[in-house]
Amino acid sequence: MKTRNPQNRRKLRINKWEYVLEVGGGHNPHSRSNVVVDKYTDTNYHRSGDIKVLKNQKFMQADGENLPFTDKEFDYVICNQVAEHVDNPARFLDEITRVGKRGYIETPSLMGEYLFPKESHKWVVLEIDGKLVFVEKSKVKMQARVDFGDMFLSYLPKQSIGYKILQRTYPDIMTVRYEWKDTIDYIINPEDPELLRYFLEPWDMEKNLKFFPRRPVLKEVYETLKAVIDIAISYAKSRGAQ
Repeated sequence: MKTRNPQNRRKLRINKWEYVLEVGGGHNPHSRSNVVVDKYTDTNYHRSGDIKVLKNQKFMQADGENLPFTDKEFDYVICNQVAEHVDNPARFLDEITRVGKRGYIETPSLMGEYLFPKESHKWVVLEIDGKLVFVEKSKVKMQARVDFGDMFLSYLPKQSIGYKILQRTYPDIMTVRYEWKDTIDYIINPEDPELLRYFLEPWDMEKNLKFFPRRPVLKEVYETLKAVIDIAISYAKSRGAQ
């Protein structure tokens, strides 16, 4: 079941003693992962660079839909920007909940996929009423045409404080971030027309408010101040690491 929506993959609730698996760490594995697996080692088609393994991490070649681990072997499983690539998301999600007790999934959101579409992404994902809804991109005629990835993934996160604040106060715009325990509620290629509306129709105010409900002014101010403090802390840490 869903437990919460972390702000990003650096805000996970993982205890120091917990044994952590990462499925698809690729070129950017999480520093907390003990074991990292990737399906493809001879091509970067599904990632943005060569596989990287951090110190004290164990790497294995393995398919996320058929993991070589025993039931509940891991305390926590991280899947960052992976589920949108898989052939069979139902099999993939069932497999990570088989080997893990808790975990975190992050994918591009529907809006994120439109802004920086990738040919290697087979699925587009939304969280609707606590469920991860996967729709095959070919079924909604999503094609990679104009890609604003360099702008929204590289340039603005480095250059614009305003954009960094937006990322922290409204992370749902670009990503789906879903922390779970025991099981994951999901729907694959729904036939329900009410669900398909989100993928096939222009978003009106009703849809906007469902995903981004209005917040009181004081709440907006609080979230903005919290984002500014987080940015300042991140900057200070990056300067200290240099």
